[in-house]
Amino acid sequence: MGTKGREIIKVDIEKLVKMLNKALSDEWLATYQYWIGAKIAVGNERASITSEFSLHAKEEQAHADLIVERIIQLGGTPILSPHDWKTISPITYRRPKFFNVKELLKQNIAGEQGAIEDYQNILDYTAGKDHATYIMVGGILQDEIHHEDELEAMLEDVLAS
Repeated sequence: MGTKGREIIKVDIEKLVKMLNKALSDEWLATYQYWIGAKIAVGNERASITSEFSLHAKEEQAHADLIVERIIQLGGTPILSPHDWKTISPITYRRPKFFNVKELLKQNIAGEQGAIEDYQNILDYTAGKDHATYIMVGGILQDEIHHEDELEAMLEDVLAS
């Protein structure tokens, strides 16, 4: 990012990069959680749910791409080791204990709800102070809210069947 671009940011960039690296870790863990869930899921509605999990995995990876680009624009360094993802985001990934779609949906709903809170915190931090990050995070937040809504609807369908 250019000199003027950094100059207009009115937040502690180091703190913001730390927040974005947590979000980056969350996105990679969510990518894996969705991806593995699509592989191991069993039960009613499996085909449609695993298809949705695969799509969500791709969308979470796209979020990670956006976040990395922004971290670099801010002059920061993105998390360089997958080992650090779990350290930075200790409660984000929920190892599947049961492979039935109902439990996997519940795990992913909880993950989306955590992401919604984290992205809202970044929005609150950057509102009126870092327009570029605010817009990027707002778009990601819209996706996460949409994911939560889709997963809750799927869970309702599974519980009704």
